[in-house]
Parts: sequence; structure tokens; C-alpha cells
Amino acid sequence: MEFDTIVAVATPPGQGGVGILRLSGPEARALGEGLTGAKLSARRAQFSEVRVGEEIVDQGLALYFPGPHSFTGEDVVELQLHGSPMVLHYVLDACCRRGARLARPG
Repeated sequence: MEFDTIVAVATPPGQGGVGILRLSGPEARALGEGLTGAKLSARRAQFSEVRVGEEIVDQGLALYFPGPHSFTGEDVVELQLHGSPMVLHYVLDACCRRGARLARPG
């Protein structure tokens, strides 16, 4: 059985102060580190810029939870960004272009 790396916005739709983007799967850490340019340490919040290409699109916290000690049992990266729906979807799209797939319900 092959496991995908999935990505989803984990906060409710609409504008809010904080928006969370969650990656889960074997490439979650690599994708998170590629977006932040940071070496992510297990269970430590790290303030970092989020870049898509050369463009800084936001700043926020990046957290890495290695499997099997995460809420999915797989490697998980959570990006806590500003709540702008445009920023969240832009970063979500960047994750998909880098090999993640959109999470399905459930």
C-alpha cells in the first residue's frame, strides 16, 4: 500500500486571525522545510517565513510532529499562518504543485 502526502486547510472557511494548513504523510517534513527554509525540529514551534519560490507570502509558526507519535500516525507539519483565505489557498496550491494531494473528507 502506497501512502500519499496530503494537505488541507484545517481551519473553518472564512476570514480569521489564524489559519492552519496541515500536511500529513511521508513527504510532510520535506514540504514544510521547503516552504519555510527551516530545519523543523520535532514538537517545537518555529517562527518562519513561508515562501513560494522567491516570494515571501506570509510569516507564522511551523510545527513538526513525527509519526507514529502524531494525531494521524504519520509525519505531520502544521503551518499556523495569518487567516487570509487567499494566502492559505496560495500555500495549499504550492503544496499540491510540490507533490501533495488535497485531503479527502474523513
